[in-house]
Amino acid sequence: MYLLAKDTVNGAEGKVVVTRNGKLIEVAGMTNIYTYADIQGKEMRVVGTRTIQNKSNGVKQTGKGKIYYGNDIWRDMVLEYINTGNMPQFDLQITNEDASNTIGSQSIAYYGCELTGSIPLSILDSEEAMLNFEFNFTYTRVAKLRSFNEPASYGG
Repeated sequence: MYLLAKDTVNGAEGKVVVTRNGKLIEVAGMTNIYTYADIQGKEMRVVGTRTIQNKSNGVKQTGKGKIYYGNDIWRDMVLEYINTGNMPQFDLQITNEDASNTIGSQSIAYYGCELTGSIPLSILDSEEAMLNFEFNFTYTRVAKLRSFNEPASYGG
């Protein structure tokens, strides 16, 4: 039994929606977005075995994305922080929805997001025909809103 190619997910099919101050904003111009749950752990050694065990003790929740320059959503948050001292939080919903497969769509929400790292306020670059930039963020909670279905059929 194996997964059929028709049931793989096209990475360009989907959408990113930001909720900020109760307003839903579908973000255009994203080239990619990734979220991570980095499980933190502590190694444990005991006498009587050479085995090194690991005990999970937390999770670091981060994300990163790349967007074409010209969308002000992230820049406006940075300017708000610079001008008021208040770092805005936002919620993010990422949906994979490739209509060409039989597994349907998946939608995951990330809550309590905050930008981290460097966000360009202005860019000029004579070497770039299409300006873009990367951004990073953290989140405090995550929830799966919709899961993929099992494929309609398998190969084999």
